[in-house]
Amino acid sequence: MTAPGGSACREAGRDLRAGLPGRPALRIGEASALVHRRGVAVTVALAAVLAAAVVASLSLGEVTVGPVQVLRAVFLGGTPEDLLVNELRLPRTALAAAAGAAFGLGGALIQSVSRNPLASPDVIGVTQGAGLAATYALTTGVAAAAVAPAALAGGLAAAALVFAIGARHGLAAHRFVLSGVAVAFALRALIEIIIVSADPIDGQRAQIWLIGSLNGRGWTEAAAVAGTLLLTGPALLWAARALHTTALDDDTARGLGARPVARRLGLGVTGVLLAAAATAQVGAVDFVALVAPQVARRLAGTDRPPLLGAALVGAVLVVLADLVGRRLLAPTQLPAGVLTAAIGGPYLVFLLVRGRRRGSV
Repeated sequence: MTAPGGSACREAGRDLRAGLPGRPALRIGEASALVHRRGVAVTVALAAVLAAAVVASLSLGEVTVGPVQVLRAVFLGGTPEDLLVNELRLPRTALAAAAGAAFGLGGALIQSVSRNPLASPDVIGVTQGAGLAATYALTTGVAAAAVAPAALAGGLAAAALVFAIGARHGLAAHRFVLSGVAVAFALRALIEIIIVSADPIDGQRAQIWLIGSLNGRGWTEAAAVAGTLLLTGPALLWAARALHTTALDDDTARGLGARPVARRLGLGVTGVLLAAAATAQVGAVDFVALVAPQVARRLAGTDRPPLLGAALVGAVLVVLADLVGRRLLAPTQLPAGVLTAAIGGPYLVFLLVRGRRRGSV
């Protein structure tokens, strides 16, 4: 005997197994997943743009190296351009790509947790916490090797304070963001006090660090950021599924078997760790974590920032910002943070204007 509506349920099940409009199903054995065609196409295109940006970064400088010679030096070695490409330019470019990816991922996770496209590590206090610790280290004669670990610890400590304040009401999205803004302002004030009272030369060093620059950095810093990306890999795989329920209210999420508070905490901690690790190595490169997730979301046409897309956009932004900073006023080098701020400021205005026309940010 067929239950009422049984044929409709079977038909719906067949449709789901076949996929949804614009999202065909990918089946491997008993496992299946919906594929977002536009998202896949955008990801491939962004990967190609990143590859072109990396080649351009390795090619352009006081001595220009052709793209073919760059590829030969990187993949084959034993060429006259090895020293210039592999020893001098590749470490800095690799750091730019890794840091940009970490900023993009961190911003995507924090914006998803807060449900606010204007939330990013530089808004909720992570960047300011790292900056305060780095400023203190730079102005008190601490060994240069200890600046990055101190910045990482400062960023994580600031995030812990934000989580502690926001967790009193189940880590509600608006309370989380407001707590971060308050902590960020307080930490920024402390940074200014330290810089004003420090030796002028030490204060200038701290200000340069706060702007965010890749000048003088290389494989050591790139390995630290890449190591953090690898360590958080399992958490990012979990986050890719957990983000599907971030748009639901807590009661609905609990009805589907999810644990919304634990989920937000896990996503937030992962995002903060990535952002703090990148900030500790390259300084406060502002706006990348804010802009990259929203650019990726608009390109992919999704409801929330895609993680892989956000990472690729972040990597492209920092690689290009560092390249332009090196060449725009050569031989003077502009910090990458100056260029990203020049891009991020107008984009933030664009977001606000467009959101106002649509009635939302």
